[in-house]
Amino acid sequence: MKQYLIYICLVLISLSAHQQAYAGNPDRQGEAGANELLFNPWARSAGLHSMNTSSIMGVEAMRLNIAGLSRVVGTEILVANTRLYQGTDIQLNAFGFARKMGENSAFGVTLNAVDFGEIPITTTSQPEGTGGFFSPNFFNIGLGYSYVYDNKISVGILVRGISESLTNVSAFGLAIDAGVQYVTGEDDNFRLGISLRNIGPPMKFGGEGLSFEVDNPGATTEFKITFDARAQQFELPSVLNIGTSYDFLPTEDIKIRVLGNFTANSFSRDEIGGGVEFFFRDFVILRAGYKTEVNQAVRAERDVYTGLSAGFSLYVPVKKLNERKIGIDYAYRATDPFNGTHNFSIRVNL
Repeated sequence: MKQYLIYICLVLISLSAHQQAYAGNPDRQGEAGANELLFNPWARSAGLHSMNTSSIMGVEAMRLNIAGLSRVVGTEILVANTRLYQGTDIQLNAFGFARKMGENSAFGVTLNAVDFGEIPITTTSQPEGTGGFFSPNFFNIGLGYSYVYDNKISVGILVRGISESLTNVSAFGLAIDAGVQYVTGEDDNFRLGISLRNIGPPMKFGGEGLSFEVDNPGATTEFKITFDARAQQFELPSVLNIGTSYDFLPTEDIKIRVLGNFTANSFSRDEIGGGVEFFFRDFVILRAGYKTEVNQAVRAERDVYTGLSAGFSLYVPVKKLNERKIGIDYAYRATDPFNGTHNFSIRVNL
C-alpha cells in the first residue's frame, strides 16, 4: 500500500509535464474555471504568498502540498475566515481537520466555501433591480492521506469535490492533488517540495436556468417552445509548485527559514518568489514574502497578488512542555486593484 502511494504520486507529478505544456501562456488567461481552488484560506501560508511548498505541514498542506499532511503532530483543527480583495465584500470560510494515524501516516479533511454576499437580481426589463437578491454557492471538500518515510520523504494524495451553483444552475467536478516533500541535513535544515494541484476532468454547468422559451416559428396557433442552451465546459486551474527552503539556527530558541518557490500555471503566467520566517520557540512566528510573474514586463496586466505579503502567528501552550497549543494566525497580501486580502485563522493542536 505504501509503495503504491509513492508510485501514484510520482506518476501524477510526472504527468504534470503534459498538463503544464502550455504553462505560463498568456493566451489562455481566463480560460479556466473553478478559480476558487486557487484561494488560500489559511493565514500561516498566505503570509508567504503560498510559497512554502517545501515546509508546509498539517491541515494547511491540503491546500498547497498534501505531502506535508503526515508531518502533523497529534490532532490539528483550523478555522479560518478570509476577506478577499478588501472592498468587494467577498469572504472565504474554511475548516480543516488533520489527525496522525500511527507513527508515519495522517488523514485530513478540509472544507471551503466562498461567501459572495447578497447580489441584486436584475433583468433586461428591470435593469435597476427587481428587489430580490441571490448568492452563488461555491463549495469544495477535500479528503487527503499522506505518509512519511523515516522523517525524510513524505508523499500524499488528495481528492477534492467541487460544487458551484445558483438557484437553477449548477456544476460539479472532481480534482486530485499529489505531492512530495524531502527533508535532509544535520538538523533537517534543507527541504524540497513538489506538488501538483487541481488535476481533473472539465466541469460543465447545467440545469433549468439554461432553458428558455420562444414562440413557435411558422405555427398557425401561438404557443411556446422550450429550448435548452448547451453550456461550454471549462478546465480546472491546474498548478505545479516547486519549492525549497533552508533553516538557519543561530540559537536554541531562534530559527530563521529562507525559502523560494516557482509556480507553473496552466492558464496564466508562471510565478517566482521567495520569503523568510522568523521563529522564536515556535510560539511567535513572523513572516514575509514577495512574488512576481515571470516575464511580467512584456504586458501591462499582472496577477492581482503579485507583490508583498506578510503575517504573524502567536501560540500559547495548553500545558507546560506539551505539544498542545492554541494560537492565531494573521496574513495580509497586497492586491492591485482592491485594498488587499486579510486572512485570519484559529489553530488548535491536541
